Amino acid sequence: MGSRSRARWAAAGLGFTGLLCAVLGAVMIVVVPTLIKQQVLKNVRIDPNSLSFNMWKEIPVPFYLSVYFFDVVNPDAVLLGQKPQVRERGPYVYREFRHKSNITFNDNDTVSFLEYRSFQFQPDKSHGLESDYIVMPNILVLAAAMMMEDKPMSLKLIMTLAFSTLGERAFMNRTIGEIMWGYEDPLIHLINKYLPNMLPFKGKFGLFAELNNSDSGIFTVFTGVKDFSRIHLVDKWNGLSKVNFWHSDQCNMINGTSGQMWAPFMTPETSLEFYSPEACRSMKLIYKESGTFQGIPTYRFVAPSTLFANGSVYPPNEGFCPCLESGIQNVSTCRFNAPLFLSHPHFYNADPMLAEAVLGLHPNQEEHSLFLDIHPVTGIPMNCSVKLQLSLYIKAIKGIGQTGKIQPVVLPLVWFEESGAMEGKPLKTFYTQLVLMPNVLHYAQYVLLALGCILLLIPIIHQLRSQEKCYLFWSSSKKGSKDKEAIQAYSESLMTPAPKGTVLQEARL
Repeated sequence: MGSRSRARWAAAGLGFTGLLCAVLGAVMIVVVPTLIKQQVLKNVRIDPNSLSFNMWKEIPVPFYLSVYFFDVVNPDAVLLGQKPQVRERGPYVYREFRHKSNITFNDNDTVSFLEYRSFQFQPDKSHGLESDYIVMPNILVLAAAMMMEDKPMSLKLIMTLAFSTLGERAFMNRTIGEIMWGYEDPLIHLINKYLPNMLPFKGKFGLFAELNNSDSGIFTVFTGVKDFSRIHLVDKWNGLSKVNFWHSDQCNMINGTSGQMWAPFMTPETSLEFYSPEACRSMKLIYKESGTFQGIPTYRFVAPSTLFANGSVYPPNEGFCPCLESGIQNVSTCRFNAPLFLSHPHFYNADPMLAEAVLGLHPNQEEHSLFLDIHPVTGIPMNCSVKLQLSLYIKAIKGIGQTGKIQPVVLPLVWFEESGAMEGKPLKTFYTQLVLMPNVLHYAQYVLLALGCILLLIPIIHQLRSQEKCYLFWSSSKKGSKDKEAIQAYSESLMTPAPKGTVLQEARL
């Protein structure tokens, strides 16, 4: 076999290989997105065989609860009617452990579960110890006083006497541990004795006592196995499809997920909705920007300015009223009727009058706004920081001497941040299977298509060059034959005798 024949066969082989690569790349462009979608759907649904099931069941991400307290610097002056001054203390950091139990798969494509939480103090991450003392409003006394505002004067005088007998005051000096996880108070026993069922607790009272070693209620959510369109959405909470804390059907609706995973394939138009048992309501976050977390693409969702707006600023929130200034939400109806308010820390994004009424508050976006970074393809959170503040509305109540001359004010008690970020082995597994592999397939399809096109050009170029060589050879051959004929004709002309006249003429010359 000649060299030309071998070259022709090699070009044909490369061309065939290129055709296969091009066809494979084109097929992958059509098929790979569907395969990736099917893989994502298979792995994010609540199914024991899915990749994310164990992550959903027992969250591997280390969560931390960071608590900041507002230490009242001038309690005596506040009782005389002066503006309160506070000093932020903390953070006091706790490692938060979560795990689901009583997991029951139902026939209607839902799963029911209880999620238990426990907290462990982290001294190395905290700025202080649980034994630190701080001065705070006495929530039981001041809340009880507010409840008695419209009661007969005789009852108020009886309450004043009871407070004095028990040694109760408007402000208290207690440790961080007592305020967090509970303390004994004779007032609690008195209320439970004469006003049973008024308080949701029987023993100690603490701001976070109900959260430690307890569950957040029975959630029933859609698994997405049969109906993907409802994946992770809450069907019921404690058997209810809506709550009855608020004054409108819209505010009482249980919308969104349980706040741990959302539907995949998000777009910037997507919003994050979830139901929060602690806030007794559903919340909605909105898209802000795209970014990356440890090489993983994310969408950042933040709270809209209307989240805690009052009804006059944002009419759909009218059902959460009675309201005070915009930017704080009255949660008294789900907190034993105590005048408690929920907001962003330091009254960030609220009416400026609220922060101006208390000395020592400095609201700013960087320190006091919340966010969730979500992987848009899977709907799984990568990094989150949820920050909220609890405040107490206090004022002097005529007839109850313990309230003195307190001017009406929403006084911050505490603000806290729940934060967590995926890391370690879960992050590596997530990145490899749900980010790296899809990216490899995505780029491979275009590489194969490009390579196929390049290889297909080789036989074409080879054929064109072959034709060009044939043409040049033919042209040179044709030109050579014409020259040969001319030389032969000239030679023959020399051999032929010339006419006589011509020779003589040339001789004369």
